[in-house]
Amino acid sequence: MSPRLRRTQWLAGSVVALALVCAGVATVATARGDGNAAPAAARTPSADSADAGFAREMAVHHQQAVEMSFVVRDRTKDEEVRRLAYDIANTQANQRGMLLGWLDLWELPKTTPAGQEPMAWMAGRHDGHAGHGGHGGGAGAFEPHDGALMPGMATRTELKQLGAAEGGKAEVLFLQLMTDHHQGGVTMAEGCAELCAVPAEKRLARGMVEAQQAELDLMADMLAARGAAPRP
Repeated sequence: MSPRLRRTQWLAGSVVALALVCAGVATVATARGDGNAAPAAARTPSADSADAGFAREMAVHHQQAVEMSFVVRDRTKDEEVRRLAYDIANTQANQRGMLLGWLDLWELPKTTPAGQEPMAWMAGRHDGHAGHGGHGGGAGAFEPHDGALMPGMATRTELKQLGAAEGGKAEVLFLQLMTDHHQGGVTMAEGCAELCAVPAEKRLARGMVEAQQAELDLMADMLAARGAAPRP
């Protein structure tokens, strides 16, 4: 196993462990007032807050990453790609469960309210837009299309292509799609790290940025080893 892959696996495991601890602390702290803390009701995010928006939309974003990881697992025998796919599926499934659990705790809907644009919760970022342009960009440069609801998400057409590919072609397409996916996820997590108010959620978002950046470096190396590169 390469040193970079071992480092990425360690980061992914650390993020899951930290997230689970944070979730427990947040659950207790939000459910009741401790010491001089404000009453729980005063600290519950609103439905249109960055905290709720990030939890709702990152849960959807993560679900697609899990699905793509399971697809490529069945399309290749390459152990390096299968191991990466397992790490991504395991980490993001755990994080998705936490995000949905917070929404349950806050008694907020798990779907974006009718009439609200995807990524609207990122409108208050200090840089004046919701992310970078292109496939991994934010709301300011992204229009939902062909089933891709948020930055970096694969379209229905791309998912069909992944499901039909085999061997090396499946590996390269998965790595390219997941690179786009992580770029969009990093943009969203950076937005929460800046805008979210719940400390545990901000810590989780910062952990996502760190782990996904490490995986982006790893996937660039894996693509280069296959004579390919991330998509422009």
